[in-house]
Amino acid sequence: MDLELRHLKTIRAIADAGSLTKAATVLGLAQPALSAQLKRIERALGGELFERGRHGVRATALGEFVLARARVVLPAVSGLREEALRFATAWDGGTGFRLGATHGPLLGALVDRLAAAHPGVPVTTHISWSEREIASRTADGRLDFALVGACGASAPPRSELLVWREVARDPVFVMLPTDHPLAGRREIDLALLADEAWTDVPGDGCFADCFTAACARAGFTPSSVYETDVASCVHLVQVGRAVGLCRATFPPTPGVVTRPLSGSPLYWRHLLGWHPATGADATAPTVYAHTRAAHAEATARSESYTAWLAAPSITSGPGVS
Repeated sequence: MDLELRHLKTIRAIADAGSLTKAATVLGLAQPALSAQLKRIERALGGELFERGRHGVRATALGEFVLARARVVLPAVSGLREEALRFATAWDGGTGFRLGATHGPLLGALVDRLAAAHPGVPVTTHISWSEREIASRTADGRLDFALVGACGASAPPRSELLVWREVARDPVFVMLPTDHPLAGRREIDLALLADEAWTDVPGDGCFADCFTAACARAGFTPSSVYETDVASCVHLVQVGRAVGLCRATFPPTPGVVTRPLSGSPLYWRHLLGWHPATGADATAPTVYAHTRAAHAEATARSESYTAWLAAPSITSGPGVS
């Protein structure tokens, strides 16, 4: 039997799990099948790799030798696969701009600006609620640029591979129906919303935890939070079912007003990321400039945000309080 990468993965899984039973569960195999496979691997390598005992398995001297090599080979092959995929799918100046983004107000404006500045060059998009998915697709070369958000000072995903530039930093606003009793205020104390249900788009960053912490500092725990898509969030606010959390750049929407929270207890960072080893690195300054311009345009369209910016004395400014 020729030794394959999957055999090295099996050996590593057994060592990490400490027993054949646990390793079989991790690998999705029946234990007898895993035991038979291990015997074949041991025959191919010339000796026992593990000693079986009442409390599980322990690597033999040969097993430790093989494991040491496997822990070098497997990450190297994984890295090779990522680099090869990135090389094969890298932006080459003729395939266009491949943009990935989480739900937010900037992607549409960025697409419009790139299409206008580079007529005839394709601009494609991929949307996900997961910042990590967008970052992973950019890291492995399936996307050229990632446009995502990060809560507060949290680190963006895949920072070990991607270059991240901050496009802008905005306070988080609250979205209310136009007939809400607090809709006429310039800014709203979070504590005044203690009895409300909330709605927000999902994400895999720390925003939900930061929101819960901000509510705790204001003296309450949210009764319910509906995590759903943007359109559903807007609908829940319009019908008075919930109040929503939104970026300050949220566009004007019928039946809805957006207002700053007193003291800006939450803020949101818009980030643009790309892999420096791909062709996208050469066009990154241009894409970054267009993204900044898209944010400026979104800011100008939001009356509540422009009013907040023009009157900084009514708030402590963006940040985590």
